[in-house]
Amino acid sequence: MLYLLIFVAKLIEVTMATIRNVLINRGEKLKGSFIAFFEILIWIYVVGAVLENVTEDPLKVVVYALAFTLGNYLGATIENKLAIGTACIQVVIKSDIKGILSDALREKGFGVTIMQGQGKAGEVDLMMIYLKRKRLDEATAIVNEYSPDAMIVINDVRNLKNGFIKK
Repeated sequence: MLYLLIFVAKLIEVTMATIRNVLINRGEKLKGSFIAFFEILIWIYVVGAVLENVTEDPLKVVVYALAFTLGNYLGATIENKLAIGTACIQVVIKSDIKGILSDALREKGFGVTIMQGQGKAGEVDLMMIYLKRKRLDEATAIVNEYSPDAMIVINDVRNLKNGFIKK
């Protein structure tokens, strides 16, 4: 029973820590700090349980380490589903497709900025699309539909002021 308690508590604590780190890195300091309070409470109790008689029961350390590992994975998975924050998609396309692709993106509520460029094989256009991370799959699907060979780069955006982002 103690092993299960250590495992579940550590799993929850590390999952919370992963989400807290992402929130703070994305500028959500208050939410991250709120999570940190509960995270540290769990950590103190779990560490105390693991260290008590650790030499006589080293299996507690193994359970602790397994939960730590799984907690990181689970936290990253949950954060990816929550998709907190803003992203920028940069799309490099052949110039002849820019009109139809930008129209399709704008029709779905995406703001698109287009710049001309020069690639190895000739003229290209660079589209920049700033959007909520929750809409990344939707936007990349549209790009792939109209230009399957487009080069797509996705970056997280920490701060953004002005511009057009559909909520």
